[in-house]
Amino acid sequence: MALLARVREVAVVRRDNKTDWVMFSAVLVLSALGLLMIYSATRRGGAFSMERQMIFVAAGMIIFLIASNIDYREYRGTVPAALALMVLLLLAVFLFEESGGAQRWIPLGFFKLQPAEFAKVVVIVALANLLAPSARVEAPGPQPLPWRKVGQAVAVVAPLAALIFLEPDLGTMMVFGFVLFAMIFVAGATWRQMLTMGSTAVAVAAAAWVFRDTFLRPHQLARIEALFDENADPETIGYQLDQSKSAIGSGRLTGKGLFTEGTLTDFDYIPLQENDFIFTAVAEQLGLLGGLFVLAAFAVVVWRLLVISASSRDRFGALIAAGAAAMIAFHVFINVGMTIGIMPVTGLPLPFLSQGGSFYMAMALALGISNSVWLMRTPVPSENQLI
Repeated sequence: MALLARVREVAVVRRDNKTDWVMFSAVLVLSALGLLMIYSATRRGGAFSMERQMIFVAAGMIIFLIASNIDYREYRGTVPAALALMVLLLLAVFLFEESGGAQRWIPLGFFKLQPAEFAKVVVIVALANLLAPSARVEAPGPQPLPWRKVGQAVAVVAPLAALIFLEPDLGTMMVFGFVLFAMIFVAGATWRQMLTMGSTAVAVAAAAWVFRDTFLRPHQLARIEALFDENADPETIGYQLDQSKSAIGSGRLTGKGLFTEGTLTDFDYIPLQENDFIFTAVAEQLGLLGGLFVLAAFAVVVWRLLVISASSRDRFGALIAAGAAAMIAFHVFINVGMTIGIMPVTGLPLPFLSQGGSFYMAMALALGISNSVWLMRTPVPSENQLI
């Protein structure tokens, strides 16, 4: 009877777990700022871009709430079907005409579905399912990761990454690689395993560069070359980088102010500013302080995901949250880095700020599943928690 009473007590306490409001609040702030910056960057052409993004934000919030209320452990049984669906969707994009020199979207009327964005979330869940032992056999404490698991993890990611590379979408393929690397590390890989994977990745990248005329499209090659020499492509990538850095530098400490006449944002001098280069609008209008505020908000989101990972009741949930943290951190680093000229232009958007329906909803799904991990944590004194 005493044991039954204890179980009931724990169940009652568990039901009192609340949504991670710190993380959710940071996402809301970033989303609101994103809508404001999208309006600022597109207002001369009308507010349709902002209005459409508002719909995606609302849809993302619904997805977040739904995913939060589904036990994250239920996803373990859906992994094979989800992976198969992603492969089919990534193949389906090649049935439609190119847009902007790439085949990444499936047109659905008002909305263009980009399967690669949702594939990121599926890969995180699939890797967590593979790398985490079954709850029935999970041993206490960290366990070394077998080489067999490392090979299986690579085999899970490789087909999806290859299809995305063919679209072409080099930036998203890089996300897959970083998430794979991070999750294997969290799963308990040894330094020898990490060094082997890192060396292999460097060797593959070197081979791709040596045979760049075969593996890289002209615009991809131009983006990489422009990183080291803006004059390599002065009319497109070089021009975009020059305008981006000028806009960011002109904002100085406090910025020129929202909707200020005569700014680069106001005159639409920066291509794709509402998408990949949204950070330039923030830095120009809100200055260094505004840019640091955005980075601080992202730091809060990543920190809370790491807290969720540390608080998870099992390694499956811990790996999901860690994978989501790695995905968002990599997006922020690459996106902000390319706007200031320290990373190549890869087309990776900025989470919750950049315009894009598939991207926003996929990020919301990843955080919703992670929030489910937080809600399902077991507040038992014998378990280690980081709150």
